[in-house]
Amino acid sequence: MNLKAGLFQNQQLKLQMTQQLSQAITILQYSTMELNAYLEAKQLENPLIQLEPPKQDPLHQREPYTYKRSAGHRENTVDWYEYVSVPKRTLADALSVQMNLKSLTSLDRKVMEELIYSLDDNGYLRVDEDSFIQKHGLERIQLENYINRLQELEPAGIGARSLQECISLQLQRKADVPTLVTMVVDNHFQNFAEKKWKAIAKGLSVELKDIQKVADFIQQCNPRPGSKYSQHIAEYIIPELVVNVIDGHTVAVSLYDGTTVNVTYNEEYTEFLKDHPDQEVRSYLQEKEQDFQWLLQSLRQRKQTILKVGRMLAEKQKDFFLQGPSFIQPLTLKQVADEIDVHESTISRAVKGKYMQTPYGIFELKYFFTSAIKSVRLEDSEAASARTVKNELQKLIEEEDKKKPLSDQKIVHLLMDKGFDVSRRTIAKYRDQLGIASSTLRKRYE
Repeated sequence: MNLKAGLFQNQQLKLQMTQQLSQAITILQYSTMELNAYLEAKQLENPLIQLEPPKQDPLHQREPYTYKRSAGHRENTVDWYEYVSVPKRTLADALSVQMNLKSLTSLDRKVMEELIYSLDDNGYLRVDEDSFIQKHGLERIQLENYINRLQELEPAGIGARSLQECISLQLQRKADVPTLVTMVVDNHFQNFAEKKWKAIAKGLSVELKDIQKVADFIQQCNPRPGSKYSQHIAEYIIPELVVNVIDGHTVAVSLYDGTTVNVTYNEEYTEFLKDHPDQEVRSYLQEKEQDFQWLLQSLRQRKQTILKVGRMLAEKQKDFFLQGPSFIQPLTLKQVADEIDVHESTISRAVKGKYMQTPYGIFELKYFFTSAIKSVRLEDSEAASARTVKNELQKLIEEEDKKKPLSDQKIVHLLMDKGFDVSRRTIAKYRDQLGIASSTLRKRYE
């Protein structure tokens, strides 16, 4: 083996992650709300950055957005101007106001406040009772009394430690609750929840249709009484792209800029940058100006990339925009990446958390990327998308006889008749993704 010492040249291709590139990647993957929060943070650290409210498009002001949930094909129209950012009371705030109207000792107030702040977002009490008793020097009966006080507050069901207790608390405040409903909830709740209704009917000497009436009555209760106060429930859904169909055959895509804050240059610092006698100050401002220019470039790139993706979706999924969700076609991130000559990871970041307003409602961009399902019809040369199969599955479930709901295997046979080659396991997986219960749990007894 010959080892030689010396200087040698070796040419390599190496991608270096610059600050500018890192910022561009970060900004691309942000949703509109995340981007606004990021820009507000950048404004605090860079005096040259000035933010202005979003430009309002009069056309869009006249036609508020609507959001149609795809699951179950149930249309839920929302006036998006109701989603203006207005401070909302938390569950703890609402309960504290009610508690302040009561006559309490300092110990009572301390214990009640801690119980209130031990509630989860759904209004359930999450506390280790033994530790709580020891901490406050209470007897168990005293703790139960405090919990009872909490459960007397509004909304009904607050402070429950289980779903059974939550439903029971709500039934106690309802008028004309059938005796059978109370008996089922108090004594047979586990079997009821697992839909082992035959055992309940036999034990109570009633018919299955009577248990069905119990279920219908219990549906009036709210299993998550605290959820309306939850900060995690009311999420903003703001479309980045708007699709319009022109003359029934042309699909036009445009950016909707009416929701993103605008970045402008703070002119007050222009003179400082030119003529300030302190070299350190000038260097600092020059650095911040470069940072400002990088930010503008990253924002431009973000818009360009999202618009390119939107236009490619309009081309590849034209049938969807013209005829509806059931006409969606198989499409992968790689296909779009190859078409617009970028890396697949760029497309992944561009569609993350982004939404598109379409004639059929608002859809997340990733909705349009779906795998293919093998078609068994010889005359059908096109692969069927997984989303199309899900749409067909939903239709079958909606149209089924609820007294004799379709089994997964029966659904497989029905879909094969329509030309879709899917397995029973796939149907079960799609059901789960769509939030559709099994045939046993969908069955009604009337």
